[in-house]
Amino acid sequence: MAKELPKRSEVKKEDTWALEDMYPTLADWETDVKKAQELAGKVEERKSAFTGSAGELYEILKLYEECVKTYHLTANYASRASDVDKKNSQNQANYQRMMSIVVDIESRLAFLEPAILELSQEILEDYIRQEPGLAQYRLLFEEIQRTKAHTLSAEMEELLASTGEMQETPSEVFSLFSNADLEFPEITDENGERVRITHGRYISLLSSKDRRVRKDAFEGLYSTYKKFENTLAALYNGQVRQLKFQTKARHYNSNLEAAVDANNVSPRVYENLVEAVNENMDKMYRYVRLRKKCLGVEELHMYDVYTPMIADADKKVPFAKAKETVLKALAPLGERYVSLVKHGFEHRWIDVYENEGKRSGAYSAGAYGVHPYVLLNYDDTLDNMFTLAHEMGHAMHSYFSNETQPFLYSRYKIFVAEVASTCNEVLLMEYLLSRTTDKRERAYLINHFLDSFKGTVYRQTMFAEYEKITNAMAEAGESLTAEALKKVYYDLNCKYFGPDMVSDEEIALEWCRIPHFYMNFYVYQYATGFSAAVAIARRILKEGQPAVEDYMKFLSGGCSKAPVELLKIAGVDMTTKAPIQAALDVFGELLDEMETLI
Repeated sequence: MAKELPKRSEVKKEDTWALEDMYPTLADWETDVKKAQELAGKVEERKSAFTGSAGELYEILKLYEECVKTYHLTANYASRASDVDKKNSQNQANYQRMMSIVVDIESRLAFLEPAILELSQEILEDYIRQEPGLAQYRLLFEEIQRTKAHTLSAEMEELLASTGEMQETPSEVFSLFSNADLEFPEITDENGERVRITHGRYISLLSSKDRRVRKDAFEGLYSTYKKFENTLAALYNGQVRQLKFQTKARHYNSNLEAAVDANNVSPRVYENLVEAVNENMDKMYRYVRLRKKCLGVEELHMYDVYTPMIADADKKVPFAKAKETVLKALAPLGERYVSLVKHGFEHRWIDVYENEGKRSGAYSAGAYGVHPYVLLNYDDTLDNMFTLAHEMGHAMHSYFSNETQPFLYSRYKIFVAEVASTCNEVLLMEYLLSRTTDKRERAYLINHFLDSFKGTVYRQTMFAEYEKITNAMAEAGESLTAEALKKVYYDLNCKYFGPDMVSDEEIALEWCRIPHFYMNFYVYQYATGFSAAVAIARRILKEGQPAVEDYMKFLSGGCSKAPVELLKIAGVDMTTKAPIQAALDVFGELLDEMETLI
């Protein structure tokens, strides 16, 4: 009998997140859903006259802000409830209804930006003098002006906003298909027990000491995806095509340009990353050779990438131990930071373990006026402890931004989203390394750090290059068939892993299972964020309080400045290749030490 996952109803309350902190009951949620719709109606009622005076503009912007804040919280609640049990039909119905309501509200509010754009800078400044309350919206006005060339008429903005539900279809279908409908086969684990492959267990199985288990898990997962490769290619094609439609409608030159401009980032930053990583492939190839040597295999296969290079040094890390260790590791960030993380641990910010129907992976979601929510699928491994540190970094970024900034400026841009999370990971690694003199344990930890570089800088840049290539193909009129996508992915895999890796044919299907490919050029920010975080963490450990104070300003910044400018406050300039190169130099130093330890 295979070891099955618990049903959601069987999970202990203390291991679930406290959704009741957002809404005590479903009736309370319904009340706010209605409130958001009513507020949208009040904003819409003033459509024809709201820019006619300073007072009118101020009143409608207050209503607008309250409306957006309310529907964001109701959508947040529906999403969190949906993600912990994709098999709960009521949760799915509420989520789908909420997404329809969000699209309706956004289409009704879409007239605001074009109308504000019709006001000259002189009129806006005069309005601010007449009504001082409007000063709090100055940043909103500046951001609207920044994207003026890509903002359409009120009628066209309303039409585009109404397509929002369709835009989400590829992502929503992929999530339901991958997390609820797809069933992977059973295999026999290293203890002789039958176990079903799941998203949550997959990396754990690939980390097994038993190569047969790793191979069976790898082939079992991809044999399942292969059955649906054409369906998934069509789904990804739909995602890229809807991006292409938005790009054309908003007069951008490419999907890439449109995506990064949403975060006020230059495409050059994206290009810098890809170029810098491609210029440092020699280090990745050294890593692959080192892994091959450590594992003592004649051929290194893709199913050998996750198992520790240092045998018999891995330890189980129960969740209680992980929390204790993370708190100690984050001590350099100061007493308040640590006490808030501890508060989150003790007050159910986290949904801890995998259950039947739960979304795979891990994330943090801020909730303005409440507290962040962290989803894990914890499995008692060192890697999972790092995931805990990572997601609590996101959570604290949201906490400080929400605490410091008004709602409209509280949501930090995606470009900086991975900095705080990865900074926590680096501090955890430095803490663990500083606490061991044992040669074997040190090698095991460095192995994990090397794997972080491999997985975050190289792998995510490979993903970024895949997105860049496939989007360019669609923009050039090429078809994104399963065969075409497999070829692009396989060729990239060969380039990134080099001649000492056997790129098994199954790896050509890896694009089938990556949810981030439905998040519109998101993944490159893992690599840029990791690089920035390495620099920030090392500065904190070296300089102490001054660096911590700068970092807290960054964490509290929300979107009050352009993301590249916020990073400069923390001491990192992402307009150049320098932070990427500096991080990859650290990777090279770690390889040097690892080679002396084995």
